[in-house]
Formats: sequence, structure tokens, C-alpha cells
Amino acid sequence: MKRYRRSGQISGRTRKLMIGGIAVAIAGGAFAISTGVSSAGENCVGLDQALRQNLQFIAGQRAAPDALSDARIANRQAVVDLINQRRAVAGCTANVAAEVPGAAAPAAPATRKPTKRPTTKPPAAATTAPAAPPAAGSAAGNAAGTGAGEVVCKGNTVTLSGEAGAPFASSGTFPIGTTLKVTNLDNNKSITVKVETTSGSCVLLNNAAFEQVREPGKFLIRRAVIERVG
Repeated sequence: MKRYRRSGQISGRTRKLMIGGIAVAIAGGAFAISTGVSSAGENCVGLDQALRQNLQFIAGQRAAPDALSDARIANRQAVVDLINQRRAVAGCTANVAAEVPGAAAPAAPATRKPTKRPTTKPPAAATTAPAAPPAAGSAAGNAAGTGAGEVVCKGNTVTLSGEAGAPFASSGTFPIGTTLKVTNLDNNKSITVKVETTSGSCVLLNNAAFEQVREPGKFLIRRAVIERVG
């Protein structure tokens, strides 16, 4: 009986050692997977894209500065510094900053070449001008309370730019100083704002402007009417 008990104790200890070894092996494998290269690569793609957008915004502010440009550039530069810190931790090595000046260069010659084409466009403009009043009297125009402005960027969604301050808009379609009216057809709320900064979208509203027309809990206006009123 004593020999049987000793053999049982030895087998029990052996089982504990085996279970502990398996646990260590599983933990080591989990750590290797959690620090894999694939997740770091995905993070670099997102971080590089965020860095590129912020650098382009800063370049746009420096190209067309106004009274608030210094404050906006300072805010975006703080974001750029934070993104660069995260890119360094993730091991991102792409030279994102080199793409910003190159993106601004081709824009100049593109605007200088089409000088002889306006001779063919006046007839088309004459045919589209009378089409504007019917659009203002449509169901969408009545729901939004429009009729005084020109409906532009049809089908575009509207979201927020994340900028603070009094209500204003940013746009990559209209020049700074343009007055736009944005209406949310889902709640019939509208706001009239001026374009004060540049962006890559038709219209982006800053935090204060978006708050006045948004639906609770939503950060995108899918059914929007955008009018140029000034």
C-alpha cells in the first residue's frame, strides 16, 4: 500500500509539471502573436494616412493664410508630433512629409492650360441656368427651406472637420469667403456658414456648426442639401 501511494504522488507531481510547461508555451505563443509584424504594418498604413492629411492641411493654411491660420497650424502641428511619436513606436519608416510639396506643384500648371475652352462653354451654361429654378421648387428644396441659393455638390455627405471656434466651414471646392447653407434633410435643420479653411471635401463643418444640424449620436449627414448663397 505504501508503494502504491508513493507512485500516485509522483504521477501527480509529474502532471503538475507538464501542465505548467504547457501554460508557459501557450503564454509565449500568445506574446509572439500580439507583437507580430502584420499588426504593426496595418498601424503604419493608418498612421501614414493621418500624417499625410494633417501635413496637407498645414500646407493649405500656409498657402492661403488668414487671421486664424496660426492657431490652426499650431493645433495641427501638435497632432503631427503625436502621430510621429506613434509611428516611431510602430516602426513606420515611410517618408510621408516628402509627398506634401510634390502634391501642391502639379496644381499650378493644371489651372493655366485650359484658356481656350470657355468659347464652347457659354451655350451649355445658358441651357443649365433655367434648370436651376425648378430644382429650387422640388420636394427636397421645399423640405430644406431653400430657394435663394444654388444647390451644389449634389449627393455629397457632410461631416465635421474637428476644428473648434465659432461656426464655419472648410472646403476643397469653394474658395475661402464663400457663404454656404447646409441643410440636414433628416431633421430639417440648416445653418449658413462661410468657408474659412481648405479641405479635401466639398464641405466640412467645424464642431460648432455641425452641432447645430446634426442628429443625436450621428457624426455624418447622409441626406444633405448644400447651397451656395454668397
